[in-house]
Formats: sequence, C-alpha cells, structure tokens
Amino acid sequence: MRESKSMTAPRVAVVVVTYNSAGPLPGLLASLPAGLAGLDWRLIVADNDSADDSVTLADSAVPGCRIVRMGRNAGYAAALNAGLAHAGEFDAALVLNPDVRLGDGVIGKLYAALGERGPDRVGIAVPRILDENGHLARSLRRRPTIARALGEALAGQRAGRLAPFGETVLDDDAYRRPTVVDWATGAIMLMSGACLADCGPWDESFFLYSEETEFALRAADHGYATVLVPEAEVTHLGGDSRVSPRLWSLLTVNRVRLYRMRHSTPAAAGYWSAVALREALRAALGQERSRQALRALVRPSTLELGRAGAVGTSKN
Repeated sequence: MRESKSMTAPRVAVVVVTYNSAGPLPGLLASLPAGLAGLDWRLIVADNDSADDSVTLADSAVPGCRIVRMGRNAGYAAALNAGLAHAGEFDAALVLNPDVRLGDGVIGKLYAALGERGPDRVGIAVPRILDENGHLARSLRRRPTIARALGEALAGQRAGRLAPFGETVLDDDAYRRPTVVDWATGAIMLMSGACLADCGPWDESFFLYSEETEFALRAADHGYATVLVPEAEVTHLGGDSRVSPRLWSLLTVNRVRLYRMRHSTPAAAGYWSAVALREALRAALGQERSRQALRALVRPSTLELGRAGAVGTSKN
C-alpha cells in the first residue's frame, strides 16, 4: 500500500512478523494510517505459518498489503529479512510487533531523527513505549557486560540505577530527552535504509530474542547510533510478565550466546557464570522459569524441541 501520493514523501517499508496474531493484529492495523501520516508506506506481513486468520485479516484490512508466507515457523529475524526482501525500494524500514499501537504521526517523528544528529549518525530510532495502563516501559538498554550481569543477578533490574551494574536504563530523564543508547527492545524500531545496507540482514541464527540486540550492536560497530525520540510515543500490550518459562529459557540462552559471539572464551565463561547465578538464585526462590532457564544454560540443546511456539510472544 502506498498511503501518501507525494513524490517527495519518505518511503517506509513496514514489516510485521505474525504468528497466530489474529487477536492483537487488527488494533495495530487500524493505527497504521494515522501513525504513518505524511509518509509513503507499504505494509509487508511476514507470516510464520499461522494457524489462525492473521494473513486474512491483514490482507482485508490494508489493501495492497504484501503477504510473505514463510511456510514454517522460521523465527523472527528470518521472517523480518524475508519481509524486507519483498519491500522494494525504501528510505527506512519499520519493524512492528502485532501488539503495538501507534500514536498519531509517531513514525514521522522517528524518521526525522534518522541520519546526522550532532556527533551521532543515527541509524535506529525508537519511541517512548507505554504499557496498556499508560505506564512507561523501561525499553532502553546498555550493552551486556559481566559486571552488569552480576549486578542484575544480585539486585535484579534495580541494578540499572547505576550504569556500570545494570543493562536496563531506569533514569526517568533518559526517557524525556533524545537519548543515545546501546540498544532498545525490539517491539518497534525504525531503521534507516543506509544502516540496513551497511550492516546487512538481521542474524537468523537467533530464533527469537537477542536478534535486535545483535543488530543494534553491529550497527554501532558500523558507526550508527540508536536513539530514543521522546516526542514519539506508542503503546505496547506485551510485557516480560507474559514470557513463559520456555521463552525465558530461550531469552537467557541467547543472551549468553550473543555475548560469546562478541567476546573471548574466558570473558564468555564469566558472563555465563553471572547469568547462571541470577537464574540459580531465583530458582532457589521457587521461580519455575528460572529453573528451566538454568537447565537450558547447562544443556542448550534442550531448547530445540521448544522452538515451534516461540514466535507467538511479543518482542519485549
């Protein structure tokens, strides 16, 4: 769909990955025209073999929507890459969760932040995210380190109050001003065409979780910053509280795998130990998802049987 007829409007490829998403999808689709006002946009739905009406809903709600049928539950990054491959030419690509709701003009505000911005070349722009109750979601993150993993093991998310000891950015002021971050949660991200061209596709070896982290860190390696645009605001209906034990295991193992990809073997062993300590402490308190995550850290191959249903959960 080409929503704007202006020859000068920025071209935005909107990619939504679906997997049995018929419940939340109509709300997202209804918010697209106002959220993308003033932009020349096309919707591409990359479907991971949904058994429900996800594809039919998208096709009927947005005339001209392009459907990419994966034919299997291929994973989030693989579906996103396939969607982008069918997007044609674009100036920026927007990745959206089906349970995101766009505010009026929000994507235009994100687009305005891309490119040169002071000392930073912005390749990824993200909005302020609110939950369904209107509360701010702490969506900004610092790059993983052993100290941060250990801080979170001992103090949980509260460790983020001190930058050296936690990944999650908790400072309220960081969400009120343009803030350059190492990465941000992937429910909604606008990426410049130049950033994608220079960095290449998302890493399909991550079935779900850590793929947005890997891409943002790789973008930084290529000189592209990730920035929060505070005047851009969206609602995300998902959240960590809805992550099942199986998915928490996948999230945990992928955090360690990503760290291992970017660091030496001794450093990766230290990071694994800090993450394992976190899950062991919470397992001792009776948290089932931490029990399963600890088992998966010891034997990651046990996750293979659990892949089939993973993509149905939102990016958090």
